[in-house]
Amino acid sequence: MPHVETNGIQMYYEERGSGDPLVCIMGITAPGAVWDAHASEWENHFRCIIGDNRGVGQSDKPEGPYTSAMMADDYAGLMDSLGIEQARVVGCSMGSIIAQQLALRHPQKVKSAVLMCTWARCDRYAKSVFEHMKHIKTRLRPEEFMEYIQLLIFTKPFWDNDEAYQSLIEGRSEAANNPEPQPAHAMEAQAAACVNHDTLAQLKDIQCPCLVIGGKDDIFTPRWMGEETAAAIPNSDLHLYDGAGHAFHWECMDDFNPRTTDWLLTH
Repeated sequence: MPHVETNGIQMYYEERGSGDPLVCIMGITAPGAVWDAHASEWENHFRCIIGDNRGVGQSDKPEGPYTSAMMADDYAGLMDSLGIEQARVVGCSMGSIIAQQLALRHPQKVKSAVLMCTWARCDRYAKSVFEHMKHIKTRLRPEEFMEYIQLLIFTKPFWDNDEAYQSLIEGRSEAANNPEPQPAHAMEAQAAACVNHDTLAQLKDIQCPCLVIGGKDDIFTPRWMGEETAAAIPNSDLHLYDGAGHAFHWECMDDFNPRTTDWLLTH
């Protein structure tokens, strides 16, 4: 399976579709395969480059801490290895702060960016959430840790829906049987990248158009974070879904997939 050497690590990636490149960057604890339900739409229009972040999946998992800038350089190296001079970028949660840094550190490489459930800085609440994740990672079974993450990212209507709830149960089962579980040190290293990310003063320098998108009822990265980020980026659009949380892209998939596709095709 494809790996490239970038920024001192072996990074795993997959490609789907054809056309202009679209680099897809997933969030904390999650491998690139989590993009499947969205990439199945995007691949009809773009060449999707889907990586496993440093610290998860089939990529190397070195000791930390990591930084959002370091992980952006990972993706810059991936693009160089694939001969991609410029790409659209979509990042979810931690992936969105990596995308911010990619646009800041390698502006020529980013044509446009979709920043999902994003933030420019962490407050005390956010820092405590990430610290708690680090603590319980070593104390809970994988399926219990996954249930905690589900409680953070999905809103009550999703839990109340029988079909959606079954998908949560299946997600816990998959976590329990994951042949490549994320080691605690790698999760802690990713959490450090999230906690220490602070680009608020730099966002004014992002040159590419950005779509900041999230859920109004997100308790993990609350709406003020997305609003603050969008306000700081000169050429940005903001869309927040009513009644949706951190996993708004699952809760509102019927709108999210075509909305992001149309925005990316326009930008």
